[in-house]
Amino acid sequence: MSKHPRATRDDHDSFCVRESWSLVRGATGAPVRHHKTWHLVLHDGRVLRTRISRPVNRDAYGANLWSHILTHQLEVSDDVFWGCVRDGVLPDRGEPRLLVPEDAVPLYLLRELVERCGLTSVEASAVGREEAERLVAEYWHARALEAEAPGED
Repeated sequence: MSKHPRATRDDHDSFCVRESWSLVRGATGAPVRHHKTWHLVLHDGRVLRTRISRPVNRDAYGANLWSHILTHQLEVSDDVFWGCVRDGVLPDRGEPRLLVPEDAVPLYLLRELVERCGLTSVEASAVGREEAERLVAEYWHARALEAEAPGED
């Protein structure tokens, strides 16, 4: 015997609301009418999608269907589902990943390479961060030496 009651359509809907899933809208912009359809975009870019038959009410799901919904649509365990519905504890969906590599060249350096150092945008985008920093430093060092040199009149 399970330690949780049989899940209902209403419980399913409550889970989606608590975890801030978005209602799927049709081509006209209105919510989909056949089923109440929710989607959630995860940090890794995957999209979860679940459907709740209408009317959303206290009708309970059968064990096989509910197992499928938990595993393939909501991607949570029974305990995590009920923790969210009853206690408001959101599922651990992981942390957002940094989409920019740590060694990426910052935009201000790319601009310096193109506007000051004379590289094309293609050449600048092929340079690594350390190389970009070295080239920009050399440019400004050369400019400082030019400024210190006695002028010819």
